[in-house]
Amino acid sequence: MLGCASLWLLSACSTLDVGTAKLSTAEVRATLQDDKAALARDVEPLNGPLTLDGAIARAIKYNAERRYKAMEEAVAMGTFEAGQFDMLPKLIASAGYRDRNNDLITRSVDSVTGAPSLANPYISSSRQVLSTELGISWSLLDFGQSYYAARQNADRVMIAGERRRKALHNLILDVRTAYWRVVAAQKLVPLLRGTIAESEAALKDARTAESDRIRSPLEPLRYQRQLLENLRLLETIEQELSTARVELAALTALPLSSDYSVVEAGGDVNTAWLNQPIDKMEEVALLRNPDLREGIYNARIAQQETRRTMLKLFPGLSFNYGVKHSNDDYLIHQNWNEAGAQISFNLLGLLSAPAQMRLADAGVSLANQRRMAMQMAVLSQLHIARQQYANTARQYERADAIAEVDGRIAQHIANQAEAQKQSALDRISQQSTAVLSQLRRYQALSNAQAAASRLQATLGMEPVVNGSSDMPLAELTAAVAQSLQTWNQGQLPSPEDRP
Repeated sequence: MLGCASLWLLSACSTLDVGTAKLSTAEVRATLQDDKAALARDVEPLNGPLTLDGAIARAIKYNAERRYKAMEEAVAMGTFEAGQFDMLPKLIASAGYRDRNNDLITRSVDSVTGAPSLANPYISSSRQVLSTELGISWSLLDFGQSYYAARQNADRVMIAGERRRKALHNLILDVRTAYWRVVAAQKLVPLLRGTIAESEAALKDARTAESDRIRSPLEPLRYQRQLLENLRLLETIEQELSTARVELAALTALPLSSDYSVVEAGGDVNTAWLNQPIDKMEEVALLRNPDLREGIYNARIAQQETRRTMLKLFPGLSFNYGVKHSNDDYLIHQNWNEAGAQISFNLLGLLSAPAQMRLADAGVSLANQRRMAMQMAVLSQLHIARQQYANTARQYERADAIAEVDGRIAQHIANQAEAQKQSALDRISQQSTAVLSQLRRYQALSNAQAAASRLQATLGMEPVVNGSSDMPLAELTAAVAQSLQTWNQGQLPSPEDRP
């Protein structure tokens, strides 16, 4: 019977065809549609203009990269929780069945003379036997290995949390930069298009004047050359601003083709952080920076790995206890309890022990060296970010003053052009210069906002929005506004405040 079953199993396995299978168009389309629906699920529509606080809040709540980092942290937590069960003893339940086509018959011989026994052969087991076992097993060596592995997984959970914080810092940086680009586009694009239309009309008139030969050919050509240069500059500005809305929409989970408006926040660039002592800022950065904290956790993981390596040098001690049953008719006791202890030691493992210890120590030294290098990198980033913040603040002040002067000049020339005291070329050229000055002003403002976010990230400071995934968008927006207000006050957190 067993032979027939084996032949049937072999024939069944031989008919299985496991080959490569490419994705079909329908499968790809269905997957993409499901992903698109999942990304848009539970996303609140935008009602009214988008504020900076609202943009950051929407990014925190709905951004796909932010969700991915949060899921990484959840997976790390799940791995830690599952790994804790490895420290428990193993409770094993097993059952088995055996069937023979003939009896298990044994002979015996005299242990002294070696002569065959005069008794008839013995049958010592039934043909069909069903056995069950419920036992518990615990290994001291496995417990030690699982204990240190659980501690390593606990540190990996904290690393995932630090990476989530770093992703939040980068997300806020990207949102603030894109937001001010959208503000510039919203304010400048209508003016750009009007100036381009006027330039195109003036260029057409200049070409007509050239063809009519009213003046010397050189003068209309120089006029056209200046107009074309202005058009090239204006179109370059328009192209630079054309992608800002899409970038901000992608960060805040808005439809990429949506036509939304933003609110330009008032006020100048805040320089309160430049009044903070640099030594206190260094202390906060070293205590809160996510990259440095991740390095400390990695060093602890390397130290735990050294202890796991040392455990392999000890003998393995295991204990077993089981409750067993067998329906073998030839057994006098078909139910019995069995206990045992075993000690084992891999003698050949001693040969590799020195190399394993050196490798573990090298891992600890590498983690420590990486942490020290990261400490210097964080301090360098802090000083550079602070200097960039000061530079961009000064650049914004200068760009704002230049834009204000160019705007006034453009207004005067426009008034004179209406009174026919200035040519259309002068008016268009100055209008182009004013638009360019406004663009540079907004670029300087965007750079200053980015520098502020970079300094904030280096200091390890992020909006305190616990439970952001479940918090309503309105409450999250208010929390972000409060955090940004605190940031603008230039107050360092206490060293005892945990990030």
